[in-house]
Amino acid sequence: MRATVLTDNLRRGLGFVNHAVSSRNQLPILLNFLIQAKKGELKFSATDLEIGISVNVPARVDEDGSITVPAKTFFDLVSNVPYEKTTISLKDSSLELTSEKIKSTFSTIPSSEFPKLFEEKGDKVGEIKEGDLLLLGKVVIAAAEDIGSRPALSGILLSETPLGLEVVAADGYRLSLLKGFSIRGKKSKNRTLLPSRVIRELLSQKNVGDIQVFVSERGRQVIFEGSDFVLVGRLIEENFPDYEKIIPLDFSTLTVFDKEEALNAVRACSVFAREAANIIKLSIKKGSVTFSSDASSIGTNEVEVEAKVEGEENEIAFNSRYLTDALSVLKEGGIRFEMAGPLSPGVFKEEGGKNFLHIIMPIRVQS
Repeated sequence: MRATVLTDNLRRGLGFVNHAVSSRNQLPILLNFLIQAKKGELKFSATDLEIGISVNVPARVDEDGSITVPAKTFFDLVSNVPYEKTTISLKDSSLELTSEKIKSTFSTIPSSEFPKLFEEKGDKVGEIKEGDLLLLGKVVIAAAEDIGSRPALSGILLSETPLGLEVVAADGYRLSLLKGFSIRGKKSKNRTLLPSRVIRELLSQKNVGDIQVFVSERGRQVIFEGSDFVLVGRLIEENFPDYEKIIPLDFSTLTVFDKEEALNAVRACSVFAREAANIIKLSIKKGSVTFSSDASSIGTNEVEVEAKVEGEENEIAFNSRYLTDALSVLKEGGIRFEMAGPLSPGVFKEEGGKNFLHIIMPIRVQS
């Protein structure tokens, strides 16, 4: 194997693939990158058996071949190569990386020991346009990052309804629901629970273009294929909670305020909230909503935001991080906030929008 590649392209590709390298030492091969050289490109792959990523990097390939190398060392070195081009070549059982004034040699493990990312692609579910893909960022914030004892809460549910496809995530403290999501050419499949980690990885990449989606029933995997990468994750074999029961049907207080003003208020209050269990209180009165935090060891902070208020005056408290996350993903302009009382869920919507809502469970605080 021998190939020459632009170092910037190599760095960019490895930066994505590195996210799938195992953080545990259960199998030495999972700590390695698989490198395959063939037909004008280098393919780099990694997997921790839960997700897998492969990226194609354009290269001048003088000799085909494949091998695996220690991922951390290889990635750290490439991240610090200052020269424009890098050459990778296999000599006996060692891999050499050279670049102008640099020459490094890596121990290897044969590529035959590297597990396949998937046995088969399975059926094509459809295609997600890049613009639609970005909408998933509004949902993924509500998925649990730690699988814990309830794996379903770390997933994102795609649910086919009579009114179209709904995408929902909930971690027990908050819920995001996006209606009318579009997967072009989607084949009917009632419910699919995707690992949120895979969606986060997709969203971490810029300019991914349109994404082809496949589901392998045999491997119980979902496969996202872009123009130069493949991202694989295991479907979650758990029952997602009945999320429709969580969504409030009515409210006693409706507040409409500006997203940017509210977000700035929450960020200011978060400075004090860090010392007070991350609690921010919303006090709703005619014409305004006041965001406040009270840290007895430091002081208090209040920020008043103009608002249109209908119904009862009210108070409610939330986790500051959950508030920041919710306001950050809502589009610019007016935010519609609905609540039925201090111990009932708070519902955030985009003014004039009908396809998205975000629910946060309140925190009980002493008056």
